[in-house]
This record gives sequence, C-alpha cells and structure tokens, in this order.
Amino acid sequence: MRALVVEDHAALAGQLRDALAEAGFVTDVAADGEEALFLGETEPYDAVVLDLGLPRLDGLSVLKRWRAGGRGMPVLILTARDAWSEKVAGLNAGADDYLAKPFVMPELVARLHALVRRAHGHSRPEIALGRLVVDTAARRVLLDDAPVRLTGLEYRLLAYLALRAGEVVSKTELTEHLYAQDFDRDSNTLEVVVGRLRRKLGEGLIETLRGQGYRLAAG
Repeated sequence: MRALVVEDHAALAGQLRDALAEAGFVTDVAADGEEALFLGETEPYDAVVLDLGLPRLDGLSVLKRWRAGGRGMPVLILTARDAWSEKVAGLNAGADDYLAKPFVMPELVARLHALVRRAHGHSRPEIALGRLVVDTAARRVLLDDAPVRLTGLEYRLLAYLALRAGEVVSKTELTEHLYAQDFDRDSNTLEVVVGRLRRKLGEGLIETLRGQGYRLAAG
C-alpha cells in the first residue's frame, strides 16, 4: 500500500515515514501544500496523512481541491489538540478521520490501516479468502491455519491483491501502489514476486490474466 505524508516539520515527517514503512506502507512526503496538491492529483495513494498548517497552500484548501477534482483516497488530518473547529472544517471538507497533535504513532498507523480497509469494503483487519487469511493489522499471512513467511515486498503485493480479491489488478496499478514516487518501477519484478508467492501459497490462488494483470481468488 502507498501513502502520502503531508507535513512541513521535517523531523515529524521522517518519523511518520519510518513508522508507516514498518507497518507495510511505501510513503512519499510533501513539505508544503502545493507539492501535496500536485502529488495527490497525479499519484494513486491508498491513504494520506495531512497536516492542516502548511506553507504555500494550507491543508484544508488542498483537501477541498482534491475532493472537488474527484480524488477519493482516504485522508486523515492532523490538527492542534484543542482546535475543534479545525476538526469540523476538515471533516466537512471531505476528511475521513482526524488525530490531534501530539499523538501516539501506533494509533495513527492503526487508524490509517482501518481507513484503507474500509475504503475497500473490509471492516475487519483479517481478510479471509478460503484457505488464506491476510491479517493486515499484524502483517501476518496464514494458509490452512499455518503461518507463511513472506518478504516485505511479497507481503505488500499479496495484501493489496487481498484488498481487491476477486478483481483483476493490472501490473501498472500494482507497481503504482507498491513503490514510492522516486523508486525505479520495474513491472518485471512483479512476475518474479508473484512466482515466489505461488511457490509459497500454491498455484491456484493467484491467477494471471494475459494482457490484463493478476487476480487473487476470493475464496
């Protein structure tokens, strides 16, 4: 899954990037509102952490312009602790959740995971697909109730397919959601990773549709 962190405080932005990486997100960072607006309009993020007090263009204006342009990715806004009016304004502008500063990082990560799951129609952290269970909170995969050891990239690819279980996901979409903006994206790498997943999970779970992409069996 891919996230955008919009935060002009460099130290906090770095902490957010590190925490989200540990939680299975690949993360881009924008330090001002204009950069955030551009990235949110041009890149397919699964979730956004948006500070409202930004240079060049404030976070509320960024959010309003994203929503006016049809960008529907889940957005969690960061607000001052007692600024209830900012919370209300953010939610009315199209935010999906908010968190007051200072906050506890595990709570932010849990809220972001929940937003991503709900955006794909999953209310529970465990996505059960027949013999396969993908636990998005614990970043754990079970096959026939036995744990499966996966690399970080293998897990991210499988988790994204699990969120979209039963749907065909193109190689282009997968690369856009698995790699950060500045990463050298190579769709051939996906074939290698899918091959490794098939060896670990069995041949029947991930289907290749020639010229279209991949589909994870829905159960």
